[in-house]
Amino acid sequence: MHKSSINIDILLDPNKIPESIHWQASDSSADMAQKAKALCLAFWDGADKTAMRIDLWTKDMMVDEMGDFFYQMLMTMADTFKRATNQAELSEEMKSFAKVFFDKFRAAMIKEQQ
Repeated sequence: MHKSSINIDILLDPNKIPESIHWQASDSSADMAQKAKALCLAFWDGADKTAMRIDLWTKDMMVDEMGDFFYQMLMTMADTFKRATNQAELSEEMKSFAKVFFDKFRAAMIKEQQ
């Protein structure tokens, strides 16, 4: 049996706010740890039927990047849901929501800049 590992290193400031996030996967072709500005990690607890999450972002994560990040996560979650459940219609509904979310986010960003 093959074992695979993902290591995540978070550098915190004195107030425990993330300064940097680096990750490395044992099965990755990358030689060095990869830098990230944000992460959302979820685990499913089958016994309690609950999701346990870790959501972190660095000080230099911009608001517009957060909108892009969430849009992309919603789209990939829809793809994952489809692969896991074969529920194509629900997956497309999730993608439709993601598109509406992103359009509203962009509109709000434009309005704030005026």
